[in-house]
Amino acid sequence: MTQDVLLTLGREALLLMVLASLPPIGSSLLVGFLASLFQATTQLQESTLSVVPKLCAAVLSLIFAGPWIAAQLTRFTHQLLLLIAEVAA
Repeated sequence: MTQDVLLTLGREALLLMVLASLPPIGSSLLVGFLASLFQATTQLQESTLSVVPKLCAAVLSLIFAGPWIAAQLTRFTHQLLLLIAEVAA
């Protein structure tokens, strides 16, 4: 296995990590912004008004994006196993 292959694998792993974490982080960011805007408008400073909606948004985004994330992780794992088989042969 050459250095170029290892660098490409590392790059793909980091990119996959970012793409897989984007749906829950993005939805939490959007809901957190809207909750903060609501809190600033109404002057309610309760911390659960911010945490609970962000948690629900992250879970919902994982439910909806879960099959896509699983497919991407499966594809990457399949590529890794094929490379391991080539090295062992």
